[in-house]
Amino acid sequence: MRYPAYLKKNGTIGFVAPSFGCATEPYKSAFESALAAFHEMGYQTMLGPNCYAAEGIGISNTPQKCAAELQQMYENPENNILLSCGGGELMCEILPYIDWEAIKKAPPKWFAGYSDNTNFTFLQTIMADTASLYAPCAGAFGMKPWHRAVQDAFGVLTGTLEETAGNSGTERESAADGQKKMPERKITITDYDLWEKESLKSEENPTAPYHATEKSVLRVYSEDGTVTTQTRVSGRLLGGCMDCLVNLTGTSFDKVAEFQKKYRDDGILWFLESCDLNVMSIRRAMWHMKQAGWFENTKGFLIGRPLQFGQEMMGLDQYEAVMGIVREYHVPVIMDVSIGHLPPSMPVICGSLAEAVVHENKLTLEMRLR
Repeated sequence: MRYPAYLKKNGTIGFVAPSFGCATEPYKSAFESALAAFHEMGYQTMLGPNCYAAEGIGISNTPQKCAAELQQMYENPENNILLSCGGGELMCEILPYIDWEAIKKAPPKWFAGYSDNTNFTFLQTIMADTASLYAPCAGAFGMKPWHRAVQDAFGVLTGTLEETAGNSGTERESAADGQKKMPERKITITDYDLWEKESLKSEENPTAPYHATEKSVLRVYSEDGTVTTQTRVSGRLLGGCMDCLVNLTGTSFDKVAEFQKKYRDDGILWFLESCDLNVMSIRRAMWHMKQAGWFENTKGFLIGRPLQFGQEMMGLDQYEAVMGIVREYHVPVIMDVSIGHLPPSMPVICGSLAEAVVHENKLTLEMRLR
């Protein structure tokens, strides 16, 4: 797995809009607040041509122009990382116009975003063997003050959250083979105590922080499918927004089988969340991914709070929508995790080798960069 270089002090942050741009309120003001915040911190910014555009259908511009912006900004050495302006609806339409071979050959670069941006965060990992960051989009960095989740995301991008294991950062010698190895790099994120059910962000208040009022309560299933209070599971993180993932399943961009084969010894720790999907749609999406063979080498699941939180239809709720499909794999399933559309959202390094531990209703996610 390739891991990009971190954003250095006074470095340049690139912004792209492969999904929606920041053309309307409150997104425009939130974005400009984020730019101001980065400038105050000493960073430079570079904006792609579509950041303020609203010329496309479900995305900022035509699929061709959105793909060209992302391609050019990704390959441009004058910016150090890329933040997506926002989510949207039809980013999938840009994928045929991206030169994936060029992405593979380019020096790896952090791309951060979520929701519709799954179309790149997921494919960057499985097609270019490059880690990406599933995290809030650019506008979130415009809130005042930053929530810890936003601080965590920036801490990943700048490397300030990275730790090294073994002899305080010095080389350590393997007792097994006598070879010296560099200490293992890792980033650890802990879940947040409260989440936002109703946002206060509006045209009149574009920089409102998260209105986190609801207590985070994890639903944890053990290998035998029973509810438990603690668990531990490890595997290589892969996933994103199910609305997008199920759309990619079975297409020419579906390289999950090849990715699973390469990392067979690690197994896959899936992180999944949803936006527009109701509980029946979640169940269908999980069935679709299962039938495509995506879960054959799974070690466990991290399921984010769905945007349709608490919904029930014909006796089906958000828990059985998932468990009815994955119970047969006899792996830990951790649900209502702070990932996705009901903030705050933990930044997740897609492609990293991770261990998730739940103890006393607290999730700790340790992501190892190897």
